[in-house]
Amino acid sequence: MPRWREAFPRATFVSPLLVVKPPPATTLIWLRLGEDLPATEQLARLRASVGNSPVIVLADYPDNKEALALFAAGVRAYCNAHATAANLRQVARSVQAGGLWIGAALMERLLASTRVALSVTPMSGLAGEESAKLSAKRLATLTSRENEVALIVAGGASNKEAARHLGITERTVKAHVGAVFEKLQARDRLDLVLIVNGYRSSPATSLRLPAVAKDVRPTAE
Repeated sequence: MPRWREAFPRATFVSPLLVVKPPPATTLIWLRLGEDLPATEQLARLRASVGNSPVIVLADYPDNKEALALFAAGVRAYCNAHATAANLRQVARSVQAGGLWIGAALMERLLASTRVALSVTPMSGLAGEESAKLSAKRLATLTSRENEVALIVAGGASNKEAARHLGITERTVKAHVGAVFEKLQARDRLDLVLIVNGYRSSPATSLRLPAVAKDVRPTAE
């Protein structure tokens, strides 16, 4: 994997069978899936060797169903094995920062599930009112353009789609998204959906989604 080696020239290649003891919990473990066993079984075998270290899965042929099963089993990222070195480094940074990395297609599916969950699970009582007020206060810190970008992205649009809708460049949208995340203290796009809909008042709180999205975990772009 030349691109992976380019991204991480000091990384170590090793077979799980040769791991004598689990590595430090901060070590990123990259698992390239083979074709001989189901992905979840490959992950389980790896876990037996590396313990709870964060695992990033590389798939030659990414599949949304496989990705969901692996995220449910605790992986921190799932991406194309042939991604560019720059993208691989971005995946690593996201996981090291405590987030998850999910591909664009699966992200759209999760955002759709989250919006459905929010529409059928309205918050109520003082906790819900307080959360909504704090979310509104944060949203008020955005510029008019940042607010437009936040609403469009929270609606499930990609940066490219947002750029087309607003008549600006994708690079400009990316800059606005970065500013929005910083001002709202959003970890990722799913987090942004919760904030925009008044479901999250602080970085320490999160919404337990109902069955339609019970396996959805936060993702980092």
